[in-house]
Order: sequence, then structure tokens, then C-alpha cells
Amino acid sequence: MNRRQFIRMGLCASAGMLLPCPALGRIHTPPEKVLLFHHTHTGERLQFSYGRPGSYDRKTLARINYFLRDFRTGDIHSIDPALLDILCIINDTFGGSSIFEVISGYRSPKTNAALRTRSSGVARRSLHMKGQAIDIRLRGVQTAQVRDCALDIRCGGVGYYPASDFVHVDTGRVRHW
Repeated sequence: MNRRQFIRMGLCASAGMLLPCPALGRIHTPPEKVLLFHHTHTGERLQFSYGRPGSYDRKTLARINYFLRDFRTGDIHSIDPALLDILCIINDTFGGSSIFEVISGYRSPKTNAALRTRSSGVARRSLHMKGQAIDIRLRGVQTAQVRDCALDIRCGGVGYYPASDFVHVDTGRVRHW
């Protein structure tokens, strides 16, 4: 590798860090990010505006962290704001006013281990344990459509569980199952 190739590679890598995924550079996000959540296990509801592109309100993020806590243990963990950005793009694609039904947000290592004993579909190093994954439905939208939208965004992992009627979205590497 010569010097020019090395510099070009470094510039490309730097650009990749500034735009974490291709879709966020292509798709216009609204100035005010508003999402509606209903947690299917706790019955709690949350409507929030969590900031503008590039800035996030810490108090609202704290509310989101609490809402997406491990409902089995009560443990709270920071949720990756990029995950919220992905949800915002998905919601905007379908009109911007639908409610996300949350099946699972953050999962403690203890909960994740317990779920792994019951299902082969639970990853040992699940991104749920890092606050980088969420399992959802979007009210009024077929889960296959949500899956297809998330795949088009190309911002992380997308898992489709038609038998359980939900989609897994995460901020990890781009992949699908």
C-alpha cells in the first residue's frame, strides 16, 4: 500500500465514522425527533421528543433508558441514541405517527442468560445487553414491512420473527436473519 492509498483509506474510514450508516446521510430526519412507545410487558406508554439531529436532551434520554429497562430485573442501562434515530426513520417511512410496541429493550446479562436456556434464538453477546437493540412492532404496519424498511436503512442488524410477530433492530454491524 502506498502513501496515497493509505491516506485515501483513512479519509474513507473517517467519513464512515461521521456518517454511521448510509441511510442517515440520505434520509432527511425531522428537526424534532418524536416517538411514541407502548411497552407490551409493563403496559407503560411514553411519548417524547428527544432532541434535534446531533443533540439529545439528557433528561429525555434518561426517561427513555428507564422506559426501556429490563422489565424482568428492573436494571437500567443507557440506550444508544443511534437506535432511536433508526426508529425515527422507520416511523417516518410509515407516516411518522405510529406507536412502537416494545417487546424488549435493554436486557441484563442475568436475563439474557435465562432466556438463552429457553431459546436458541438468544445471542450469547446480545446487543440488548449494551442498550443497542430493541424488539418492536409498529402499530398498523405489518412486521414484514417494518423488516423490509429496516433492511433498506442498512444501519445495523435486523432480525425477523414472524411467528412471534416482531422485528429486532440493532446498531451493530449490518446483517440480517
